[in-house]
Amino acid sequence: MIPPAASARPAEGTFQPGVRAPVRGPHAALARELLGPATGGDASGEIELRLVSDPSLGAEGYTLAVTPERAVISAADVAGLRWGVQTLRQLDGPDGVPCGTVRDIPRYAWRGVMIDVARWWRPMSFLRSYVDLLALHKFNVLHLHLTDDQGWRFEVRGHPRLTEVGAHRAESPAGHAREGRFDGTPHGGFYTQRELRDLVAYAAARGVNVVPEIEFPGHSQAAIAAYPWLGHPSATPVRVRTSWGISSHVLGVGDRAAGFARDVLDELCEVFPSPYVHIGGDEVRGAEWAASAEAARRVASAGLDGPQALLGWWGRLLADHLRGLGRRAVAWDDMLDHDPPEDMVIMAWRGVDRIEAALRAGHDVVAAPHTHTYLDYAESDGPGEPVSIAGPLPLETVYGYDAGESVLGMQAQLWGEYLPTRDRFDYNAFPRLCAVAEAAWSAGRDLGGFTRRLADHLPLLDRLGVAYRRPEGTARVHL
Repeated sequence: MIPPAASARPAEGTFQPGVRAPVRGPHAALARELLGPATGGDASGEIELRLVSDPSLGAEGYTLAVTPERAVISAADVAGLRWGVQTLRQLDGPDGVPCGTVRDIPRYAWRGVMIDVARWWRPMSFLRSYVDLLALHKFNVLHLHLTDDQGWRFEVRGHPRLTEVGAHRAESPAGHAREGRFDGTPHGGFYTQRELRDLVAYAAARGVNVVPEIEFPGHSQAAIAAYPWLGHPSATPVRVRTSWGISSHVLGVGDRAAGFARDVLDELCEVFPSPYVHIGGDEVRGAEWAASAEAARRVASAGLDGPQALLGWWGRLLADHLRGLGRRAVAWDDMLDHDPPEDMVIMAWRGVDRIEAALRAGHDVVAAPHTHTYLDYAESDGPGEPVSIAGPLPLETVYGYDAGESVLGMQAQLWGEYLPTRDRFDYNAFPRLCAVAEAAWSAGRDLGGFTRRLADHLPLLDRLGVAYRRPEGTARVHL
């Protein structure tokens, strides 16, 4: 089972949930859906979901007791019931579910996966499928990277050119970006607010919170292409960026740009009920601010030390607005150097030292160091590996990462530049996402045990159609 339960005690016998076992209790319909169409009819055995008064289980813990006659999942909250169902689902092998008892409580409150839909638009069927895969592995956060220099994917009704213009680019890189080749093929797409509301509801039913990200004030070339007044008057008009990498174009700091950002966040929060909203804040190039009279006026009026402090000004502005909407801002750790508000969650990506720095500054931290959690990196530098942005990041390195006990949680990142198709995305994601699932749910590491359990887990991924990268020394099973 991946991730493994905190404690498990086997017993004799098996339970057969496929013999039309009835399901009773909260989320019974979802349990039937996940466990397969054979459940839900008349039989002597049954699956029972119980809400119990047991504070020691916390919000997401559960117990599972399996006998030949029944399987009983107990939890103090419906979230725990969902994870118990996923455990039962994983344990259901060719011979049924082995009897025994399980008690399981997650290590971290935030167990996330970031999916970049800005570089390549993904169909909604892709996102729903990944919600299912995340839930299967007990991830509870889907972080959607909705905007970047290469595309704007979120419908903003008050600013329609964001998707009319910003959601489309003329072409994309072919091969590695350093080669300077392009495919000559237009690419575009965006999500309507109704589509995203449906995704949020679908994910919530499976215990997954969708955290949206809109990039401010850098990585904003697609927005500036749609509305040039968001940029700087002296800058040359731009198109949606067709190359990978980081644009030098950043949002201006006038009242109109600030009002635009508030408008976007207002509509975003109407669609996403998540208590957390990611505002970006990474890799901001400051040359335009340094040369801008408008920026100089903002620096003076806000009493800032110089144009480099405008990133912090943006961060505080957006966090304040989100706080008024009852939400909490999340930002990449670049913001940590620019006086962020104390309640801002820092997503530390530039190294494990940034995690410690954010903790020392008193912030809640999501550990996302590129050295261990960037699954868009190649797993190997050996022959035959497809083109990736960087690497290698072996499965063993991912599995071995321990974020410590002080963080809010941890998260895997799947930046999209070199993952244009579903098969290519799956290849980079799995099985390393299984390793992150264990690191986020369970304390302690046992690489040998993980390797053995992974071999048993791969047939389930095969049945689900996941085009994973075959771990060295294992056979791909097709069922």
